Amino acid sequence: MNKKSVIMLLFTCCSLSAAAQFSKAKRDYVEYIITTDHKDRNYNTGEEAIIKIEAYKGGIPVDGVKVYYSTGDEMMPYKKDSATFRNGTATVAMGTRSEPGFRSCNLNFTVYGKTIKDLVKVAYSPQYIKSLTPMPEDFDKFWQNTMRKAGKTKLRPEITPLPQYSTDKVEVSLVRLTVGPNGRNMYGYLTKPKGNGTYPVLFCPPGAGSKKISPTTYYSELGFIYLNINIHNGCNPELDDEEYKKAEEIAKDYNRNGIGSKETFYYRDVYAGCSRCIDFLCSLPEWDGVNAGVTGGSQGGALSIVTAALNRKVTFCSPFYPALCDVLGFKYDRAGGWPKYFRNTTEPAGAEETLAYYDVANFARRVKCPVFYSFGYNDETCSPTSTFAAYNEITTEKVLRVTPTSGHWRFPETNDESVEWMKSKIKK
Repeated sequence: MNKKSVIMLLFTCCSLSAAAQFSKAKRDYVEYIITTDHKDRNYNTGEEAIIKIEAYKGGIPVDGVKVYYSTGDEMMPYKKDSATFRNGTATVAMGTRSEPGFRSCNLNFTVYGKTIKDLVKVAYSPQYIKSLTPMPEDFDKFWQNTMRKAGKTKLRPEITPLPQYSTDKVEVSLVRLTVGPNGRNMYGYLTKPKGNGTYPVLFCPPGAGSKKISPTTYYSELGFIYLNINIHNGCNPELDDEEYKKAEEIAKDYNRNGIGSKETFYYRDVYAGCSRCIDFLCSLPEWDGVNAGVTGGSQGGALSIVTAALNRKVTFCSPFYPALCDVLGFKYDRAGGWPKYFRNTTEPAGAEETLAYYDVANFARRVKCPVFYSFGYNDETCSPTSTFAAYNEITTEKVLRVTPTSGHWRFPETNDESVEWMKSKIKK
């Protein structure tokens, strides 16, 4: 063996030795788990809730480390305190509530220079949480008139095939729908299974904001004709970024635009437009003539419930952590829904009266189709107090899937369960 070969062999051996010595850890050095003394994190009013935190460093129980925490009614002022780990365990008293609702605990502790932060929320008699938003006497009349006016506008769908997004199984197109007077439109992506059959339709309104939407073939691969949209006029997702930025200026502060009157509130055209999207889907020759669903999360969850209430063609509805529920909550010192009206803000004159016509809890009372409803207790965007308030108003067939540890997001497993539920609701 020559000198060069010997050097290379020694280098290789040293490299392998170093790789073994400094191989990446397969688990965290500091590990912890949080539980409550009621495994589902549900309590009756008047009961005390206790949190248990177990923590280990390299498998050895943490001892003598302080846990700093703040507790209080959800999204209300909190009281600060601390506890200490003893033999790997620390406990925190959450307190209780005399009325249905939620309490929160924000906690943190530091081990080996690493600070761990977490949030725990627990429910007190959540099945009895009621919306604080009144039902206007002319609620139905207002929305019937709104939908009658919206229906006078022809949809005039413009469907543009997008082969760059299509697959061998799914056809993707850009759709432009005229959903209101003066050319008020919505853009979306329509995906359809390729073939000669007929299919159920599924509508997906968007979450909050005005950013570009993207096409997905996921639902059409499962056998749905699928439409996801942008709710803002002129926001064509196929525009280049510079042009799109100009288009989305219309959406600035939209969730408070025109809030002084039920006639002028921005969401009036949005709610009506979403219902018109169902009309469009049910006009397609590939629709099976029976099944029409709606699903979405956050603002999309809110618009799913609203659409199901406004359009009787909808046969199943699957909202996740819906926004715009119990929107007057903060006005009455209770956690309300996104966008958190009256939380440290002064809303324009007339806002309180207007919001009663747009609160999702009031639409939930009008839903007639089956509902799969899901959210997490640790949601800091759409408070579980508000989402429970809307859920409790639903009187039709309903399924509730709560994941206490999730926030403003969903586990893939919960999404899969929603899909299977929707498929089970398809009538042949």
